[in-house]
Amino acid sequence: MDRSARELNWLGDRIIQCRKCPRLVAYREQVAREKRLRYQNWHYWGRPLPGFGDPTGKLLIVGLAPAAHGGNRTGRMFTGDRSGDWLISTLHRFEFANQPQSINRKDRLALRNCFITAIIRCAPPKNKPQKEEIENCRPYLTEEIVLLKEIQVIVALGQIAFHGLLKVLFRETKSPPEMKFGHGPEYLLPDGKILLASYHPSQQNTQTGRLTGPMFESIFERARSLLSCSC
Repeated sequence: MDRSARELNWLGDRIIQCRKCPRLVAYREQVAREKRLRYQNWHYWGRPLPGFGDPTGKLLIVGLAPAAHGGNRTGRMFTGDRSGDWLISTLHRFEFANQPQSINRKDRLALRNCFITAIIRCAPPKNKPQKEEIENCRPYLTEEIVLLKEIQVIVALGQIAFHGLLKVLFRETKSPPEMKFGHGPEYLLPDGKILLASYHPSQQNTQTGRLTGPMFESIFERARSLLSCSC
């Protein structure tokens, strides 16, 4: 294990122990105690979630937060919920994952050339983090991006993730460029990385048709082509 991978593991251990946000701590632990009826036999994770994947990967995916009965239950981002089904099956289609399912932490999922993280590490009530909670979590994402030295393409899933990510990427810039969120915008960053914006594969988006399968696949088809061009 190289130094960056070790430091990512140490960072992950710190994230798991985090209790900075009282509202999020109370909510994630309440959900873990009360559970959904269908998951009564589960031992919920009920703690913050670190990023996961290939520490030498060139693709970084940034989501919003763990789902209350998804990542907060299973202990891994985009695992055990509909958003995870969409994301992991798409990553598998474009050879960023070894399998199309993300069910639990022991399902042998392995990401290839890809790392997944989020703006918020605890499940927020109604999927709506507060401003100060995003700010509390921001240093974790900043550290991850510093340690993920091979990143060339970043995909931001959803508007909150997009704007939160910009705060990290331009944290030392007095006058950051104006970048608008949408589905499909592509931006060249000052350090040469490419930022792609995508609607989040939430049920609110996928069940209403705001985000379709072909639309979502187009983001990762573009990411794949950009990485192929850079090799």
